[in-house]
Amino acid sequence: MSLSLGLQLYSVRDELEKDYIGTLEKIAEIGYENLEVAIHNADEGLKIGGMHAADIKKQLDRLGMKVVSSHIAPLDKVDWDEVADFSHTLGSEAVGCSIAFFKNLQEIQEFSAELNKYAEECKKRNLDFYYHNHFQEFQKFDGKYAFDILLEHTDKDLVKVEFDTYWALRGGVDPIEYLTKLGSRCELLHQKDLPVTTQPQNLFELVGEEEEITFERFVQIPQKEDFTEIGDGIMDITSILKEAERINAAKYIFVEQDLTSRNQLESVEISYKNITELLKKGN
Repeated sequence: MSLSLGLQLYSVRDELEKDYIGTLEKIAEIGYENLEVAIHNADEGLKIGGMHAADIKKQLDRLGMKVVSSHIAPLDKVDWDEVADFSHTLGSEAVGCSIAFFKNLQEIQEFSAELNKYAEECKKRNLDFYYHNHFQEFQKFDGKYAFDILLEHTDKDLVKVEFDTYWALRGGVDPIEYLTKLGSRCELLHQKDLPVTTQPQNLFELVGEEEEITFERFVQIPQKEDFTEIGDGIMDITSILKEAERINAAKYIFVEQDLTSRNQLESVEISYKNITELLKKGN
């Protein structure tokens, strides 16, 4: 398969906080080479683990790893020249919007316009731009998924999609069918797995189709027991990989373990071993 494997570092955030460089070394030992970073306080300056991009790049070069994309927030408060300098120094080629919330159609349309602006700022600076979904994008407004409205109101050549298959499933849609629909707009994937014990699978059976999903409401929903490592759950990851290969657009699939009942490093090691085997079978 042409799809390359990576790790979203949010998956090991607690370990990174204890020992950033030591944790990177352990990730390299597991076998990860491609990384995606998450910076949630970019308005306070762009650093990773308290370090500047050049310092992190030296460590990554030493370990044979690279950053290929970065989730950066809040995007409405960043200095785009700083984002570009940070990204290019790090070697990152892309910026991602990690999450958003909407209460009506107008907010979705207004946010779509913002995404177009962010993507334009990235294009000017030789960066790609991606939107990453959770489950709330599959809430319906005027009979349409919020995600569909976002796609309709954003420039398909500028605003690409980093598709999280787990959250799509939790939004009540078939992730394989939606991946087919995204087609060439989907260049990055996030993957984890859903335990067989999780009920309901569709979170709208829990929160209600009409409920306003705010950030405060969202953070109450995920539970450790509703996530498991790749290959240990019920998701048809083999078919997801086959469809990603078929659409011939997806470049990377990142392991992203939002929550785990295991040690975070143990979790991403299990997922690495399992998805590596699945990728091999696809070749």
